[in-house]
Amino acid sequence: MIILWGRMRVARFDRYLLSQLMVFFGFFALILVLVYWTNQAVRLFDQLIADGHSAFVFLEFTALSLPEVIRAVLPIATFVAVVYTTNRLSTESELVVVQATGFSGFRLARPVLVFGIIVGLLTAVLSHFLVPAASRALAVRSAEIAENITARFLTEGSFLHPTDGITFYIREIDQTGKLLDVFLSDSRKPDSQITYTAKTAYLVRHETGPKLVMLDGIAQTLNFNGDRLSTTGFSDFSYDIGTLVNLGKGGRRSSDQMSTMDLLRASPETIEETGATAAVLVYAAHKRFSRSLMAIAAALIGFSSLIVGSFSRFGVSRRIIFAVILLIVVKAIESGVSGFALGNVARWPLVYLAPLTGVGFGCTLLWLSARPAVFDRILFRNRRMA
Repeated sequence: MIILWGRMRVARFDRYLLSQLMVFFGFFALILVLVYWTNQAVRLFDQLIADGHSAFVFLEFTALSLPEVIRAVLPIATFVAVVYTTNRLSTESELVVVQATGFSGFRLARPVLVFGIIVGLLTAVLSHFLVPAASRALAVRSAEIAENITARFLTEGSFLHPTDGITFYIREIDQTGKLLDVFLSDSRKPDSQITYTAKTAYLVRHETGPKLVMLDGIAQTLNFNGDRLSTTGFSDFSYDIGTLVNLGKGGRRSSDQMSTMDLLRASPETIEETGATAAVLVYAAHKRFSRSLMAIAAALIGFSSLIVGSFSRFGVSRRIIFAVILLIVVKAIESGVSGFALGNVARWPLVYLAPLTGVGFGCTLLWLSARPAVFDRILFRNRRMA
């Protein structure tokens, strides 16, 4: 009966700590998502509304960017939730009571590890499925919006200035879509100006963006340095109209839009489509797995840093600072090895160095939690003052 009662108390504590972690994780994740999402929404609002799009398009774009925002804040929310919960339990002496019953640091960390695994699974779902799907949908909608913007600039009978240094005029657009009497002046270069005139033109789609194909026209180039004017006649000429409305590159998928298996294979077709090297694609694939491990590392660092060492009546503020420093070290390792790993496809194991280092920090501190005097001598030499 005594053993059964002890097991019930252990299970009850695990459920209690896990429930506290999940509640505060949800709270901090919501706050961080709102902060990050609002920052992105402001930039999207300025861009989309300035181009004349409706509020529905704005909401659609912000919703498609939300999975990436959630993925970015999950490790931070995990760390903050663990630190806050552990600090709260320590302040209210609940951890002290549990430790007095004989719980070791590793035993106390069991619900924290479960919590880290749960967040890691959520991160994996976002990284491998939701974020790529949202990125693909966002690319498709961006291309559609870009085509709508281009069509809006094709207004007959008016001189248009879609960007600095560009003047565009169409006398008439017939029912078949043919552009009649086209005038295009490009003075973006400081030392020259090019003027295109054509009897007819067509707007055609291309992999890299919309093109303006002018027929039976003349190109006049005025060189300001030598005050020279040169004239060239052409039967047909293609002009990238995407530059008129700053559409950016199109027709090429990025690594964020591709599935994890496609990135791991890094086939020649994928390399050609993305324009990235095999090392970059493989790195991006393993980075998705690494993010899940980073959530576990953040949870262990946050918890183990606060239970290590002797009890202090002044609280755990120094241990919180210590935990933040350890997390910064882990992120610095992650940033430091990224450039080296991107240089060679065989260096992909370096992607896991940062999260494994974080897990190593957590396990070491949990081991030291059973030896508070050792930790105090290493880090808190002025223990008597506390």
